[in-house]
Amino acid sequence: MIRHARVLPVLVLAPLLLTACGSEKAGDSGPSASASAAGPAAAPGTREVASRARAMGVAPELVYVTEAPGFTLAQQSVGVLGDDGFSATWVDGETNALLRLAVDRGTITADTCPEQPVGDMSGEHTTCERDGDAWYRTGAGRHEYALSEEGHVVRVSAEKDAVPRDVLHAAALAAHRPDDAETDRLLPSADPAPASPVERGDLPRYGDGAPDNHVDVGG
Repeated sequence: MIRHARVLPVLVLAPLLLTACGSEKAGDSGPSASASAAGPAAAPGTREVASRARAMGVAPELVYVTEAPGFTLAQQSVGVLGDDGFSATWVDGETNALLRLAVDRGTITADTCPEQPVGDMSGEHTTCERDGDAWYRTGAGRHEYALSEEGHVVRVSAEKDAVPRDVLHAAALAAHRPDDAETDRLLPSADPAPASPVERGDLPRYGDGAPDNHVDVGG
C-alpha cells in the first residue's frame, strides 16, 4: 500500500500536466502573447512626419496627403500655410489642372462658411452647400470641399472649369495623414545632405592668396 500510495500521484498528475501544456499551446495564452495583444500599434509614420514637418515649420498634425486619378504631386508646391499650416498641390499631367490641398487651424460652420473665401480669394462671394460631413463651397471661379477635423479644417480646391466636382469630392474624402512611404514622397528630409565645398579657381595652390605688399629697394 505504501508503494501504491507513492506511485499514484505521479500517474494522476501526468495527464493533467499534459492537458495543461496542450491547452496553453493551443490557446497561445503565454506572457508573450498577452504582451503583444496589449496596446494598439503606433500610428504609421508618426515619428517621421513629426521630424520632417517641424523642420519646415509645419505642425505635424496638420500634414495630410491625398490622391486623385491622373494627378501627381508638385514637390515644389509643398510648404507652410499661415503660421504652421500645410499646403501642397497636385497636377494633372494631361490637362495641367491643379488640385490644391490646404490644412490650417480653425473651424467651419453654417454661420462662418460664407465668410471664408474659397482658395484664399478675399472679397469674393462664397456659397456653401452641405454634402455629407463636408461643405461644398464655390466662389471666384473656384470650388472647394472643406472638412472640419479636431481643431483644424482640411480643404481641397480647384478651378471650377478644370476639375469636376466628383473628382474634387473624391480627393477630399481621400485626404489622410501620411504613412512613412507617403511622408518620404511628400516632405523633404529633416536632415538634408551637407552642401559640397565650392572650389575656387582664383586661389593659388600654395599660401592663402593674400596681396603681396613687399616693397622693392627704393620703392
